[in-house]
Amino acid sequence: MSRGTQKPERRPADDETEDDATADDPLAWTRGHTPLLQSYAEEARRERPFDGLTVAVASHLEPKTGVFIETVRAAGAEVLFAPSEPQSTHGDVVQFLDGRDGFEAFAEAGMSDEAFEAAQHRLLERRPDVILDDGCELIAKAHADHPAVASEVLAGAEQTTAGVTRLRAMADEGVLEFPSYAVNDTPMKHYFDNVHGTGESALANVMITTNAMVAGKTAVVAGYGYVGRGVAQKLRSLGADTVVTEVDPRRALQAHTDGHRVTNMADAAPEGDLFVTATGSRDVVRREHFERMASGAKLANAGHFDVEILVDDLASMATRTTEPRAGVTRYHLPDGRHLDLLAEGRLVNLTGPYSQGHPAEVIDTTFASMFVAARDLVERHEELAPDVYDVPDRLDKAVAERKLDTLGVEIETPTERQEAYAEDWRHEDSSF
Repeated sequence: MSRGTQKPERRPADDETEDDATADDPLAWTRGHTPLLQSYAEEARRERPFDGLTVAVASHLEPKTGVFIETVRAAGAEVLFAPSEPQSTHGDVVQFLDGRDGFEAFAEAGMSDEAFEAAQHRLLERRPDVILDDGCELIAKAHADHPAVASEVLAGAEQTTAGVTRLRAMADEGVLEFPSYAVNDTPMKHYFDNVHGTGESALANVMITTNAMVAGKTAVVAGYGYVGRGVAQKLRSLGADTVVTEVDPRRALQAHTDGHRVTNMADAAPEGDLFVTATGSRDVVRREHFERMASGAKLANAGHFDVEILVDDLASMATRTTEPRAGVTRYHLPDGRHLDLLAEGRLVNLTGPYSQGHPAEVIDTTFASMFVAARDLVERHEELAPDVYDVPDRLDKAVAERKLDTLGVEIETPTERQEAYAEDWRHEDSSF
């Protein structure tokens, strides 16, 4: 929402180091750790696949998203950007990008929930051609409140589990107006961003915020999708006794065979020292569970929306609240117990006072996947009916191959005999 005069693009000079550029460029460090995005940006400057288009980006406005926004701009787009969560915005990133040629911010640090909603609506009134979303925030609002805008959008893409769930519900209801890629559901997103990115960043922020040990503690993880799996595996590697709660019998069985104890939240509540929610659902930890928890139990949310821990229940039970540390709200209960809620029940890896989100090296692949998905849809949108589509395997594989190139990692190439063997289902050739 800042509307300053236009400023020239700031790029480090050829003889300038990464550290030199950081003083007035909050994205410099991240550019140095996102070689995949830099590779796509360099290619995009030559090919300009988004020339003449307005692209809306909704995500957590921190340095890695800033670099992604720069990549979209390098492809020729006018980029409008807004947060996907009101408390994760980095003001220095917004100020750095806003007002430069081709960028416009609909955001500011410390936004209220009301300002957050209003800013997204103002962005949509600019009638973007493409929406690259997080949590389905812009796509859902376009359909619910700006139908004329939704009818003109060429394509969309969604990068989160919660967002894809909303997107598929829209398609099932028959209201989705344009083809959209479920980027979250690609192997590159599931295996790396969800497992390692959220797993590491959520626990890093829990430990920094509390300055408490994980080793030797009982940690309860709600949900065993890709995010919950990553959180639980990393907790266990740090020495925690891990307990998993899950509603899907197959995921529960997977958690069991991965070595975690599996039970329901009612039985886990008295045991847990730390609770981390990662379900994509709501009301996962609520009054009946708070009533059974031990004093000092810590609660954190790693799901996209702040509805997994029922904070209203906790507030109604408490006689008072205090803030013993930055990012920790302590709820004092009538029986003398206290429970500690981190980051107000919002995304702990992005909205706490020390939060920086996923490591740049892993979000590099996610935003690269979003970029190639958008480029593909811009090229193909006329041949696709409005629906939610899996990202073609060729695109996901290409992102992985390019990431390996940036890492200097070489893999095997199938021999002619191996390729022939794979294609000959009868296996009649004795030379095999």
